[in-house]
Amino acid sequence: MSRRNSVYAALNCDDILFEILLRLPPSTIYKSVIVSKNWLCAICSPRFRRIYLSKWGQDYRLLGFFVCNFLYLARPRDGYRRPHWEPALPFLSTCRDGDDLTQSRILRQLGYFIDSSNGIILAGRHPKTYFVYNNMTRQQYPLPEPQQFYKTMSMAFIVEEYLDDISYKVIRAKCESRLKLRNTVSIETFSSKTGKWKQTTLMSSTPFALCSRKAGAVVGGVVHWFAIWGKLAIYDPRHGDRHIALVRLPVTMLSLEREESILGESSDGLLQFGSNSSLCMELWVLEKEVGANPPRYGNCTHLTYKWIPRFSIFFKTLWKQNASLSMHHSKDTQLLSFLPRNSKSVFIRSGWNIFLYDLETKTVELVHYQGRGASISWESSKVLPYFLPSWPSSIPFQHGI
Repeated sequence: MSRRNSVYAALNCDDILFEILLRLPPSTIYKSVIVSKNWLCAICSPRFRRIYLSKWGQDYRLLGFFVCNFLYLARPRDGYRRPHWEPALPFLSTCRDGDDLTQSRILRQLGYFIDSSNGIILAGRHPKTYFVYNNMTRQQYPLPEPQQFYKTMSMAFIVEEYLDDISYKVIRAKCESRLKLRNTVSIETFSSKTGKWKQTTLMSSTPFALCSRKAGAVVGGVVHWFAIWGKLAIYDPRHGDRHIALVRLPVTMLSLEREESILGESSDGLLQFGSNSSLCMELWVLEKEVGANPPRYGNCTHLTYKWIPRFSIFFKTLWKQNASLSMHHSKDTQLLSFLPRNSKSVFIRSGWNIFLYDLETKTVELVHYQGRGASISWESSKVLPYFLPSWPSSIPFQHGI
């Protein structure tokens, strides 16, 4: 009896219960909310969620693929116009939740797809109308009109929190032409905390220009944009620093014939870079070390960067190793996207079929989706996977998330 009482006493102690629950794997923690109200409150608390995800990481569920047609996204006044029969935000669903998103009609209200982060969607119509949409709460946030006009731009979307509400930043960066290289770049940042846009000028030690039509990859709160002439522009907005660092992309066998390049976050929180030609694909990771005399508030210009190769394969070899899928692929193979915080798999495309390629087992899995994939203009479109975090959708938060 005394032993049983001691067990009850331990489980009724919030600190002890907290430590026990932190040791449960993700496959079990989701089911534990039904044990008692005490367990439900402990697991759904923001503090527990933050510590648990830092220990175990976040799982994601694929809902489908957004199709972003660059002909319409950054269209000048005399440019191409979207035909009425073509949806502004096409979505290729891969599951029932994806079907629900397609049928909800919310996609018709958001304009064109720009980017997504942790399940939150950034969409709109350049240069004035932007929306942020939380698919888990079904809430839509219209942004005020930006103050600056940029004819061409590259954007970045930073989701900072996921508690009772979302906290996010939207960055619009001006893109210059190749004939107008500068040591500065104008950006305009919207913060959900202030509800306003703020204009800033970033400085670099050498002239550069950002590539348009590509959203920046955000890793650890740091923005990475593609720049012209095979460079990467790195900007850390967290401490108010106005400097931007330029890092040359890795020299690979594809350098003379680089067709597609993608960015993403690895499992260990580093920037991943992927590139493919018509023959093969290569994957790299960017490691960084703090300089000898870093300032009190570190910024990206005081870091030393080094590209580390992680994987490469010829497409001919890839398909030879997966001969059972020969009827589903064509000669046109393209590296599509990384998975969120994942170093083991990538999405590739061959023809209008999409595949998930496992880098460790070197096996290919056909991804079945609902949508008119055969009608996509792959030359002028970017097809990006859309994931929802497993935690918010699997655990019934008290605040409705």
